Amino acid sequence: MKINVVLVEPEIPQNTGNIARTCAATGGKLHLVHPLGFSIDEKHLKRAGLDYWDKLEIEEHISFNKFLEKYPPEKNNMFFVTTKGKHVYSEDVFTNLNEVFVLFGKETKGLPEDILQKYLSKTIRIPMKEHLRSLNLSNSVAIVVYEILRQNNFDGLEEISSYFDNK
Repeated sequence: MKINVVLVEPEIPQNTGNIARTCAATGGKLHLVHPLGFSIDEKHLKRAGLDYWDKLEIEEHISFNKFLEKYPPEKNNMFFVTTKGKHVYSEDVFTNLNEVFVLFGKETKGLPEDILQKYLSKTIRIPMKEHLRSLNLSNSVAIVVYEILRQNNFDGLEEISSYFDNK
């Protein structure tokens, strides 16, 4: 399964660097939707991604509208992650798909409200205690990406470490 992680107008370079590392480690493609709250070559962004940048598939989009034109939600398996989501991320919705897009909004505002209303049935959330704003963006991406992988038996990932075989 191909996982596409879409960051809509991310603001914090360290979060994006951590997410880039998660995508590289899982084979996911990272989409960055402009405007970004930082320069893609900022040292903090590169440091958070460490030496994984050359192992990362990345695509940039000049705006959210341009992203949606290229990848229409009606023609793609698209899920919108929000604290207001209709479904819990762990529901069995990611199996038997060839490709999936998971969209995350900017750290301070999330995804646009009109998009969430339009695609309400495709919104997912991570349960948490009442009256708290949200989890950290990079943590949220990791939780959802690994749930997608779990639902697909970690296809394409190494499940057993060979570290102790040579000891």
